[in-house]
Amino acid sequence: MGLRIEVAGETNVGMKRTHNEDNFSIIEESGLYIVADGMGGHASGEVASKMAVDSLREFFDATQQDPERTWPYKMDRSKGYEENRLITGIKLANLRIYESAQRDARQRGMGTTLVVMFAVEDGVYVAHVGDSRTYRVRDGHIEQLTEDHSLLNDYIKMKRLTPEEIANFPHKNVIVRALGMKDTVKVDTRFETPRANDVYLLCSDGLSGPVEDPELLSIITETADLKQAASKLIERANENGGPDNITVILSRWVEET
Repeated sequence: MGLRIEVAGETNVGMKRTHNEDNFSIIEESGLYIVADGMGGHASGEVASKMAVDSLREFFDATQQDPERTWPYKMDRSKGYEENRLITGIKLANLRIYESAQRDARQRGMGTTLVVMFAVEDGVYVAHVGDSRTYRVRDGHIEQLTEDHSLLNDYIKMKRLTPEEIANFPHKNVIVRALGMKDTVKVDTRFETPRANDVYLLCSDGLSGPVEDPELLSIITETADLKQAASKLIERANENGGPDNITVILSRWVEET
């Protein structure tokens, strides 16, 4: 019995921002699900996030048509073809954003986070740079599968902060890794084997910041329709202040009958 994927995505400007610097894309023919949260102000954040999404789509199109195509980066021999393909696509997107920012003074300092899920024959790869996240909801539990590349998370790992110190941490939005910061980037990846009824959530920090994990879980488990669930998640983030742009992709693995 095979599994098929149902998917829905939505983005929203939130309550405090004047424009949306997030971008997302669901590219079913490539099995790609992408959320990018741009930064850099003056509309260059949305340039960076769109560039990341477009660049990845183009690379996957090109390598689908010509798998023998030579890549500008060495294959990591410890990883298989598809994982290398995903990492290379992200590294290329990074270089493109970085070079564009170097050329154009108005785009100086622009960058974007990126979280990608890539469905392959026997499971999914999750890749990310920055603090956009992937969660898995399985058997009534929610688990964060990605680790934020943020200053706050570095501090939490180095010395145990109290919940109060975490809540009052002054540089919550400082990201230590993003696309476009440097000409090279380190991409974190993991492999997942979805089971029937698993739901995977990809989101920007506009959702994971204002909405706690238990709230995410209850909305996802109580709302059968994914499109409705995505809207409800965004609604909840806005009810909780909506301090940032909010982007959500939900995918559910369903047994084929």
